Amino acid sequence: MEHVLIIHVVKDYLAWKSVFDNAASLRKDAGEQSYQVLKYDDNPNTIVHFSRWASIAKAKAFFESPQLVEIRKQAGVEAPQFIYLHKLEEGVL
Repeated sequence: MEHVLIIHVVKDYLAWKSVFDNAASLRKDAGEQSYQVLKYDDNPNTIVHFSRWASIAKAKAFFESPQLVEIRKQAGVEAPQFIYLHKLEEGVL
């Protein structure tokens, strides 16, 4: 399983969330299979988007596309950090 962890500061969470929600079908069509949105405890405008993808190649193509660069600008995203991850193990305790 392939995952992407994105950490970014947004100017306004509600504005970002609206753009994020409107892009759901784009993300799904690109290969995103599931996601979680989290925030830092001490900074509500630092957002973590953790998602599962069909492949890292599809995720990179999507997130690095000119369309997504523009969408991030519209959403007020500042300096996103992308971390591409391959699952090694999972468990429940």
